[in-house]
Amino acid sequence: MSVSRAELDRRLEELRSEISDPRAGIHGPNSFAWQIGKESILFLGGGKAALLQLAHPFVAHAIDQHSSARTDPLGRFQRTFDAVFRMVFGDFEQAERAARRVHALHSRVTGPIAEDIGRFSRDQPYSANDEQALLWVHATLVETAVQVYDLLVRPLDDAERDRYYQDSKRFAKLFGIPERITPPDWPAFLEYYRSMLDSDVIRVGGPARELARFLFAAPHTMQRPLFGWLEIMTAGLLPERLRREFGFDFGSLERAVYRSSVLAISASYRHLPSRLREAPAYTKACRRLAGKSGPDRFAELRQRAMLAALGARRM
Repeated sequence: MSVSRAELDRRLEELRSEISDPRAGIHGPNSFAWQIGKESILFLGGGKAALLQLAHPFVAHAIDQHSSARTDPLGRFQRTFDAVFRMVFGDFEQAERAARRVHALHSRVTGPIAEDIGRFSRDQPYSANDEQALLWVHATLVETAVQVYDLLVRPLDDAERDRYYQDSKRFAKLFGIPERITPPDWPAFLEYYRSMLDSDVIRVGGPARELARFLFAAPHTMQRPLFGWLEIMTAGLLPERLRREFGFDFGSLERAVYRSSVLAISASYRHLPSRLREAPAYTKACRRLAGKSGPDRFAELRQRAMLAALGARRM
């Protein structure tokens, strides 16, 4: 079933009634969503979340047939996370505008699945606003954020995981995901996530594998070591079955690189100054709430440096 405009309107009205300060958006500085989401190191999980999403045939075929992922994969990656950050760290008006824009774009993304894959057959129709596909996309972001935070910042306890998940349910409402299909708490969410991985819904088909190759193709020769390392880290974060289905090499060399990288990052990242750890979107949100105007030059410089390293000319 697809999320209708009326369903989205109802979810947005619920959100509006839940928040106490529209300037702080759907979460605010005291939320666990900001405490975890502000960490720049979560970007390292972006590739894993993207591939988990592509493992859903609705998502893979929608992107394959309707987006610029083949010609501008990094640009699409950046635009996706720009929208996510506006929803998480923007004020309520910004989050609402982003939600309506995403829903309107998704409403035009329909078509047929072009292969027999898992429980889906060739020519079966898909919709980008399908509520179950949207729930899976939401789940990939939540689970990946918790995994990377646990691994590279500090382990979360079960109460903290549930607190983060409860915050994330507000984010789900921005996509119009109905409450009747949303797991109520962290244990139920984890059961849903694992059941999806074990199901015949999450299967890697031809378009998904091809898009994954585009995602990790370095735009310039000098960037091949960086993209090769990012591919290894993504493979290490992925569930083993999906790692195999995407065709990643993950032998003894790749495992050694992954383990040593995790040890090095986890040992050093938490000791960095907060200004180096904070995502630019979080910094901008804090400045907004503090009544500060104008751009944050340091945050902008960090963001430009990251985009340059990834190949900004392809964006």
